[in-house]
Order: sequence, then C-alpha cells, then structure tokens
Amino acid sequence: MTAAIAGVGYTEFSKASGRSVLDLARAACEAAVADAGLPLGAVDGIVGFSLMHDSVPSQAVATVLALPQLRLGLDVELGGQAPCHLVGLAASMVETGQADHVLVYRAMNGRSGARVGTMQFAGLGAQYRYPIGYDAYLMYVAMWARRFLLETGQDDDDLGAVAVAQRQYATTNERAYRRAPLTLEQYRAEPYVVEPFRASDCTVEVDGACAVLVTSLDRARDLRQPPAVVAASVYRAGPRPGLDIGDHLLWDDYTRNYTSLLADELFGRAGLEPTDVHVAEIYDCFSSTVLIGLEGLGLCERGTSGAFVRSGATALDGRLPTNTHGGLLAEGYLHGMNTVAEAVLQVQGRGGDRQAPRHDVAVVTSGALMDGSALLLTAG
Repeated sequence: MTAAIAGVGYTEFSKASGRSVLDLARAACEAAVADAGLPLGAVDGIVGFSLMHDSVPSQAVATVLALPQLRLGLDVELGGQAPCHLVGLAASMVETGQADHVLVYRAMNGRSGARVGTMQFAGLGAQYRYPIGYDAYLMYVAMWARRFLLETGQDDDDLGAVAVAQRQYATTNERAYRRAPLTLEQYRAEPYVVEPFRASDCTVEVDGACAVLVTSLDRARDLRQPPAVVAASVYRAGPRPGLDIGDHLLWDDYTRNYTSLLADELFGRAGLEPTDVHVAEIYDCFSSTVLIGLEGLGLCERGTSGAFVRSGATALDGRLPTNTHGGLLAEGYLHGMNTVAEAVLQVQGRGGDRQAPRHDVAVVTSGALMDGSALLLTAG
C-alpha cells in the first residue's frame, strides 16, 4: 500500500485574522477534507506542530471537528523542518494501518500573535547570544547566507533574483500577501535588514492555517481530486545539530544545509534522479535557502544557483518551475505547510495560472539550516 495526499485546505493569510488559532486550524482542516470529497467523520488521525507553543494541540482540533474517533494524534515541537517530515510520518502511519485518513496542519497567528521574528528563543546557548545582540533568527540565517555567497562566488544580486522570480508568481496568486511586482532595481534600493538580507529576502509573517489530507493511494483514487503520491520522504539532521535553535556554531560547513545530507536517500527511495523533477517547492524563510536547496538537492551545479534563477530556469516556462506560489517570501510564512500544499496542487494539475506544464514529479523541502526534511510527490 502506498500513501497519497488527497486534499488541501487553506484559510486567508492576513496580518490580523481576528480569529483564534484553534478556529483557524479547524477551518483549514475542514477545507482539506472537503477538497478531497471525504466525509469529515472518516478522519481518524491528526498531526500538527508548533514553535514555542504558537499553535494548538491535535486533540483540540479533533474536538472542534467533532471527530467520532481518533486513532492517531501527534504534536511535534518543530518549526519549518516539520511539514515534509510530518507528511512522511502520516504516510507511514497510513501504510502500516495505524490510521486511514490523517490531517497534517499548521495554524498560527504569526503576525498578530507570537511572531518568530521577535521571539526570544531560550536554550543553553541563549545566555551567550543575547548579551552580544545576536538575538534574532534572521541573524543566524544571514551568517550562513553570507558564507554561502562568499564560498560559492555569488553575491546579493543572486539573492535578489530569487525574490524577483518568486514575486512574479505571487502576482497571480490570490492567496499571496505580497503581490506587487518586484524588479531587481527596486530590490537593490531596499535597505539591509541584516546583511546580506533586505526586506524582500525575508519571509512575510502572517496569520493563517493550512492543512493536507493523507490517505492510502487506493482510497485517494476513489476521492474527488487526483492523488499526489508520497513517493519518498526523508528527515535528516547532521552531526552536532545544535543545543537550541540559535546554536549552530558547531556546524562544519555554512555553505551547505540538510538538503545535501538527504538528497541521495530521497531520490534513491523513489527510484528517481534530480533530472526527473518537473517542479520544485523549496523552503524559503529567506532567499538564501532557495539557492542552497537547489544546489544541495543536485537540481543545479554547485555555485550556479543564482545564475540558474537569473536564466529563467525557475520561471513557469523554464526548465524547473520553482516556488510557484511565490514562496514563503510572498505567499506567507506558515512554516512551509503551504509549500507542501502548493506541490500537491501542482502534481494534481490544479495550479491555475501558475500551473507548470510538466508536473508529474515535484520535490518539496522543509527547513533552513542544520536539520530538515523533504518529499518527492508524483502523479498517481
């Protein structure tokens, strides 16, 4: 038995939802089940994640959904590393008969409530970071980004190319928070937030929720939408992945992230090669993670990711349409749950104006630095 994603659900992405996180989670989960054409009462598994307690428990969501029975409830304290990882775990639960229909969700008031950009991350290393002003997550990623650019011979314009390319997709995405077109000249005119990042290099924090429904391939084929088959999933953390979210000082190579560690296993499990991929949805809390991910997965050569984007290869008519929803940079920061959902829509052929011409194989990643996960989705 093989697992597949059969439905996706969203709420509006906004700066002030005026709703509780629990209500956002309920709405996205109901939408995913309705999208699949499944009776809500058939759901028997719910999986969710939160960062610093910014979401709601799976059992609470099951309660407001009035599910008659829950066979699987799982809550994980992770951030952007989680979506692909949890979809993979849900697929394993389905394949081993521990649940039939599993919702994977992310819900947060990430703009009007607890914002990742201003969170104080407690941990064993915090006592050393905060006194010197090294106290924001974008600083940690910026350090990696600068080293990556220096070591691979790339520069700020390569980051800008990502922001410009993804904003072009966002102009036709009704869900996107940032929809105004962006030129490289406009990008260059923006002041630095933390070098080498300008505002357009940074994800846009939003209130909202997103969910996907995981079930068996056989069941999915009897539902409303074409199945997106979970062909492979991998989570990987390298050696010394850190004592807390800000502790990356023991990591050996800031020019590579977890994608370099999992690429061979990911493609090997699916019996595919990077050249087989039609669509890529690469986690992009910051623009640099797109460049690192493209190279880490072997989708372009080392040191050429910026040129790859600038060439138009990631555009809709390019060789590898990438972040077709505008990415987290433009659509909104739901820690990558919406990145998985966009890959599902692409594989199902439901991308609308943003639909990639070839879309039978999609790769998705979740995470920025030392640990993360990835999926390969194929048409079923």
